[in-house]
Amino acid sequence: MAPALRSYVSGSWFSPTDSGRPLHDAVTGEEIARISSAGIDMGAVLDHGRRVGGPALRELTFHQRAGLLKALAGHLREHREELYAVSARTGATLGDSKFDVDGGIGVLQSYASKGRRELPNDTVYVDGDVEPLSRGGTFVGQHVATSLHGVAVQVNAFNFPVWGPLEKFAPAFLAGVPSVVKPASPTAFLTAELTRLVIESGLLPEGTFQLVAGSVGDMFDHLTGQDLVSFTGSAATAATLRAHPGIVRHSVRFSAEADSLNLSVLGPDAAPGTPEFDLYVKQLVAEMTVKAGQKCTAIRRAFVPRQHVDAVAEAVSARLAKVTVGNPAAEGVRMGALASLEQREEVRRSVKALADAGRLVFGDPDKVDVVDADAERGAFVSPMLFVGDPERAEPHEVEAFGPVSTLLPYTSTVQLIDYAARGGGSLAGSVVTGDTAFAREVVLGVAPWHGRLLVLTQADAKESTGHGSPMPQLVHGGPGRAGGGEEMGGIRGLLHHMQRTAVQGDPDTLTAITGRWVAGSQRHETDVHPFRKHLEELRIGDTIVAGPRTVGQDDVEHFAEFTGDTFYAHMDAEAAAANPLFGERVAHGYLVVSLAAGLFVDPDPGPVLANFGVDHLRFLTPVKFGDALTVTLTCKQITPRDSAGYGEVRWDADVSRQDGESVARYDVLTLVAEREGGK
Repeated sequence: MAPALRSYVSGSWFSPTDSGRPLHDAVTGEEIARISSAGIDMGAVLDHGRRVGGPALRELTFHQRAGLLKALAGHLREHREELYAVSARTGATLGDSKFDVDGGIGVLQSYASKGRRELPNDTVYVDGDVEPLSRGGTFVGQHVATSLHGVAVQVNAFNFPVWGPLEKFAPAFLAGVPSVVKPASPTAFLTAELTRLVIESGLLPEGTFQLVAGSVGDMFDHLTGQDLVSFTGSAATAATLRAHPGIVRHSVRFSAEADSLNLSVLGPDAAPGTPEFDLYVKQLVAEMTVKAGQKCTAIRRAFVPRQHVDAVAEAVSARLAKVTVGNPAAEGVRMGALASLEQREEVRRSVKALADAGRLVFGDPDKVDVVDADAERGAFVSPMLFVGDPERAEPHEVEAFGPVSTLLPYTSTVQLIDYAARGGGSLAGSVVTGDTAFAREVVLGVAPWHGRLLVLTQADAKESTGHGSPMPQLVHGGPGRAGGGEEMGGIRGLLHHMQRTAVQGDPDTLTAITGRWVAGSQRHETDVHPFRKHLEELRIGDTIVAGPRTVGQDDVEHFAEFTGDTFYAHMDAEAAAANPLFGERVAHGYLVVSLAAGLFVDPDPGPVLANFGVDHLRFLTPVKFGDALTVTLTCKQITPRDSAGYGEVRWDADVSRQDGESVARYDVLTLVAEREGGK
């Protein structure tokens, strides 16, 4: 009997108290492990995450968490050959394994990068601008996001045993929420290997990554309103879990990525012989055969103009005929096995339903020639292409989760959009066309039923990641049947694990809470110019007031001649007088900003290393000849960069004229050095 997979829970490796059920090599049929969660105290697992993992994570800033994700990505990259070797036993080719393993590592790297670039070096996320709530400005509001004090329970599918867990773990970790990973059984042995590498790295705080190999048991009975559940799998299972009393009772945040009948559309312009026709055929074959079609984003419904159906069927069949199926270790094999014999039987059942609504033009559900393997002991199946009837329900309702796709003819864009909607909601779709008008009509028409849409043309084909590649920067999820969620992807994925709270108060209090200077809160004028202060010496609210500087006609005309900006409002008195916004000649807005910089900049070498931009620049009222400008520059936000020797400082710049009215407001962004040797 093969050994049982161990779970990693409550700070240690745990072996089940029973023998469990067998897991098999998808290629040879050999029993390679057994799986069971018998004996695990699920309440204790969640408690360990909340009590040990959560506090440790919440002590770290976003930047520190991002640094750990980056380090973990590097560690896994060094050990990815070990993951590839285990991945082969799931039926994956080396290319499939790289898609899964490298894709998961890439998610960690992406979130690490976004954490450093887009998040503060703090534990609170400021969401949006300050909202004025009173006329006098003494009562304002600000939305903030803070880490939930629960655990993210992540129930994953069998098809991506590395990428799946990591794409859920990364945003949860960055948000400060520990994870409990529950892999699907058929490929759990690969997720267990991933977990071994994660735990042995010693990089993550204890309690932030736990693995339950086997059933979740009564875990959902122990959920609280601070916990989350993320699920990937069938729509039917998602519906069952969503209705669990523990989830309903505590309004537990539940997100699902469910099976979906994703579409790909060939445009009427993409006739045989065009680049887009070839791209469509190549993409469809790739989506059918990568991971043996076991992708939640794979193309199931291939919509083709009726006049091109036969040509597409012929071209796709010719490509599929060159796909060698067999042992992933054998030379020349392009498609491996399905994840399990049970999965093969499920595909065959679905294919029978599809056959009732169309004709099989390539492949055989019951027979496949394989290389260096036993076709019956291994979970092998032939790629299969159907030509179906889009008026029948089956193509829009039945998903064969394997190397199976159906060509569906359409005659008009209106008809196509109607057919697309019959799928009930999809994760991903693609439109292959060189006609931008057609692309717009289709994208806007089918978008309400899709989480992501790719427009593939000869212009973007070389750099496109393809129809079925989720990008961590973008939403991953879809409406309706696809799960109804879109929480994963970018900062949205992070905020899904946080509580958004509207905080109301006076400006000083909001400044203290958010760590960002709020207009109306105290300023601190000092004898030392703020630009002479190193990063650790600066304080929120440090201010310099400089000016006045009178703007004359000579200034405006010199600026116009020097820059070439001779817009009539600055140079033509008669035309400017006729302009209802000005009534007379006025100064350039960029001249005002330049003069303001001349007022507040300290010219000598010092801690300020560079100005790298401005944000939120607005010209509020015209500056006329003779106006005297004063600038008030206030330290608004300080973001240290760990180990960089410098940090980012955001300054509030308020340029006003002699009557006190603001003429321009913006944020100045600088890089400021720490003292030599750091803090």
